[in-house]
Amino acid sequence: MGSSTAYNAAKRGLKTLLLEQFDFLHHRGSSHGESRTIRSTYPENYYINMVLESYRLWQEAESEVGYRVYFKTQQFDMGPSNDKSLRAVIANCQTNSIPHQVLSSSEVAQHFSGKIQIPHNFIGVLSELGGVIKPTKAVSLFQTLAIKRGATLRDNTEVKDIKRDHLSGGILVYTAKGKRFCARKCVVTVGAWMKELVKSVDGMDLPIQPIETTVCYWKIKEGYDADYKIEAQFPTFASYGQPYIYGTPTLEFPGLIKVALHGGCLCDPEKRTWGPVSLLGPLQSWVEERFSGRVDSSKPVIMQSCMYSITPDEDFVIDFLGGEFGKDVVIAGGFSGHGFKMGPVVGRILADLAVTGEAEGVDLTHFRIERFKENAKGNVKEFQDQVTLPLNV
Repeated sequence: MGSSTAYNAAKRGLKTLLLEQFDFLHHRGSSHGESRTIRSTYPENYYINMVLESYRLWQEAESEVGYRVYFKTQQFDMGPSNDKSLRAVIANCQTNSIPHQVLSSSEVAQHFSGKIQIPHNFIGVLSELGGVIKPTKAVSLFQTLAIKRGATLRDNTEVKDIKRDHLSGGILVYTAKGKRFCARKCVVTVGAWMKELVKSVDGMDLPIQPIETTVCYWKIKEGYDADYKIEAQFPTFASYGQPYIYGTPTLEFPGLIKVALHGGCLCDPEKRTWGPVSLLGPLQSWVEERFSGRVDSSKPVIMQSCMYSITPDEDFVIDFLGGEFGKDVVIAGGFSGHGFKMGPVVGRILADLAVTGEAEGVDLTHFRIERFKENAKGNVKEFQDQVTLPLNV
């Protein structure tokens, strides 16, 4: 999110400095790896226009940099026919004129020629707007374009404090190495370190909790490799219910398909286990049943540790820090494992807020900090949480 914001700020001709606490393109946060799903199928209607704008902005950035990070395919959502989240997905597709089909279990089997099977009490929702984003490559894209537009980027520069400069009226940013930077505006997108930094700067307890999760890749059995490739238009997918399971077609690793569980264990970002934290039992059963035995469900062949930060309602935090900082410090975090796809629009929104104090064309009501003071659980929803937390492994 920070790299996208730097690009968007520099694109407006602003003098822009991006500070990264680790090496550029590091693997210690939430914005690395081989693939992220992009989909317009959301139970919450307020995300859909943000995703639709992001599709366009991803492609615009690709055109500017000269290489691809977005790979298009369909999105397939499935779950019990009475699942409230999935029913909300269908309603939002209809409201927003998103091309989609609602399929019975027999229609799913026919459409995918047995590559995907769902139980008789399930339905499927097939949307044209799916795809895969290459995250590490995408972060590099935004950093490259930010530099091209005149931004200054510094890595291994950890921010330890932010203060109001009462003489100039600006913002002072202090680093762990004793450096001090002065600016008119400051945007904070420190991921899993957000709660700690905001607490030290402002005294506010933001309900943003880092969790460690595991991404799993499974071996496709001989003779079926071609069926699950993105080039064959196999879709990105999500399975509603408990647990919520998601995945991507074969793209980054030949002969492997990514299937993972949305959830993990609470963690301290400085003291991660770096080991498996996913419940394999539910994943093994899901892989065996949904792919009709065409994918080896005995165990994943690759397991990668990842981390993201969740809020109680799984909605973003995008707001001004307030207090003595007023509208001069903007914070964005708590992307809850589903924010990367919206990186381009979030960067645009954060640049808007820093420059004008308003986000053009986007209602940020659901992303306010104040919502947690009104209700500790945040936004009230009619459907259940999708994250599984904590996992007992």
